[in-house]
Amino acid sequence: MPIYEYACEQCDHRLEKIQKMSDAPLTTCPECNQESLKKQISAAGFRLKGGGWYETDFKNNNKKSSDSK
Repeated sequence: MPIYEYACEQCDHRLEKIQKMSDAPLTTCPECNQESLKKQISAAGFRLKGGGWYETDFKNNNKKSSDSK
């Protein structure tokens, strides 16, 4: 699911929210409770879940024996 960035035009509060692409954009600021929250344009962010991704299958913190010469 994408991670969206929002900024309040009234109090300048900023937040990130994980939402489905089909979810309606947030409009109410959690800090000042005004209807002035706007979605920001930013680099795409998303979370890869499950096995088969770099963090779970390919990342190796141990050094290989050839590196220790």
